[in-house]
Amino acid sequence: MGETKMTVGSEIPEFKLPASDGQTVDSAMLKKGAAVLYFYPRADTPGCTTEACGFSDAIARYKKLSVPVYGVSPDPIKAVGAFASKFNLKFSLLADEDHALCDRFGVWGEKSMNGKKSMGASRTTFILKDGKVAHVFENVKSEGHDQEVLAWLKEHA
Repeated sequence: MGETKMTVGSEIPEFKLPASDGQTVDSAMLKKGAAVLYFYPRADTPGCTTEACGFSDAIARYKKLSVPVYGVSPDPIKAVGAFASKFNLKFSLLADEDHALCDRFGVWGEKSMNGKKSMGASRTTFILKDGKVAHVFENVKSEGHDQEVLAWLKEHA
């Protein structure tokens, strides 16, 4: 995938991205405590919808642990806003339209689907703790991923 793969212990890069709720989310907001930053390929596609709705349905359990969840895709803000609104998502989606954050986390690269090659974000989740990567889930399966992340957080809280 991308050039600089974030690994456990890596400091998160500086960033500032527009969010689906009209706010701006920046790296400073992720420097204290834990957070989930998950990257997904494209808003309002079947796998991404399954993953986002899973996190949204489980958001009360994340809040109980004081762990915010942010989804990141290389979509324009209008697309992530429409996606969040359509499914009434209870957390912020971030628009990384120029895929700069995807690049910095190492999740942007060539993908192959049904024999067609294209550039895109791989489905990868980072658990952040005090501004550093605490855990990485790669090659994520959409179904049940929210529970997999919750289980890790509870075990390592």
